[in-house]
Amino acid sequence: MTGTHGHEPLKDLQQRLKAAQAKTEEPVRAAAGTRAGSGMAVGLQIAVELIAGIAIGVGLGWFLDGWLGTKPWMLLVFTIVGFVAGLMNVIRRAKQLEADARRAAESAKADKV
Repeated sequence: MTGTHGHEPLKDLQQRLKAAQAKTEEPVRAAAGTRAGSGMAVGLQIAVELIAGIAIGVGLGWFLDGWLGTKPWMLLVFTIVGFVAGLMNVIRRAKQLEADARRAAESAKADKV
C-alpha cells in the first residue's frame, strides 16, 4: 500500500461505495413515489370492496327473487347481507392498514436506535 499503489484501493473503495449508494437510493425514491399515491389507492380499494359487496348482494337477491318468486324479500335480505359483508371487508382492511402502520413505526424507531 505504499508508493504509487497507495491511493488505488481508496479510489476503488470510493467507486464501489458510490455504486452501492446509487443502487440503494433508487428503491428508496421509488418507494417514496408510491407512498403518495398509495393513500388514494387504498381509499379506492376500500370503496370498491364496499360497493362490490352490495352489488353482489343485490344481484344475488334479484336473481333469487325471480327464480323463487319472492319479490322483494330476497332482494332486501341479500342487499343487507352484501352491505354487512362489504363493511366487514372495510373493517378488516382498516385493521390491516393500522397494523402495517404500527409495524412501520416500530421498525423506524428501531432503525433510529
